[in-house]
Amino acid sequence: MGRPPRRLVSREGIMRAALALVDEEGPDALSTTRVAQRLGVKGPSLYAYVSGRDEIVDGLHALIVAEMDLADATGPWTEVIDRWARSYRAAFAAHPRAVPLIAARPVRVPAALEAYARAFDALRAAGWSEERLLPVVRSVEYFLTGSALDLDASPEAGLTGENLPAGLDPLRTAPPHHRELAFETGLAALIEGLRATLAGLDRGPGGGT
Repeated sequence: MGRPPRRLVSREGIMRAALALVDEEGPDALSTTRVAQRLGVKGPSLYAYVSGRDEIVDGLHALIVAEMDLADATGPWTEVIDRWARSYRAAFAAHPRAVPLIAARPVRVPAALEAYARAFDALRAAGWSEERLLPVVRSVEYFLTGSALDLDASPEAGLTGENLPAGLDPLRTAPPHHRELAFETGLAALIEGLRATLAGLDRGPGGGT
């Protein structure tokens, strides 16, 4: 009787199995052992392709970034930010349980770093100073991360106890699309605030043109 066929393992296959695991069971389920089980191999066999859990997190982050449309940095800087924000959120909406893992790691994914570079270029061309480039991008990213973290949460979570304060109807009766309304409201306010900030910087401390 011949030997059973050897299961094929690849780096991409490991990352895709890891992302599927997190999508189904949440971030706490991620481990090399669990990923190996999904692939039908022993845990140590993964170390021929990855160094450990942190590299797997970077790999599944890369898969999510690949779902984003971040290449177009043309047009007004406000439109660049708007497109970036919507693409970012759409990708994380498909994988909300991966957000806590990614938010806790420094960005090392080449495609994400390239998107940063394009965003910096667009802001620089619009007149933002070098010292403001990272704060502007980070402010947008903080908003997006918070929005993405809320995608897997219930607005009524924790409202089952007694002696709750009055006036919680907006939480109890939140419409199904409340997250989309919150995202649109927040993104519009953020971009308009940044636009006003840049206009104020252009006028200078004296308020003139």
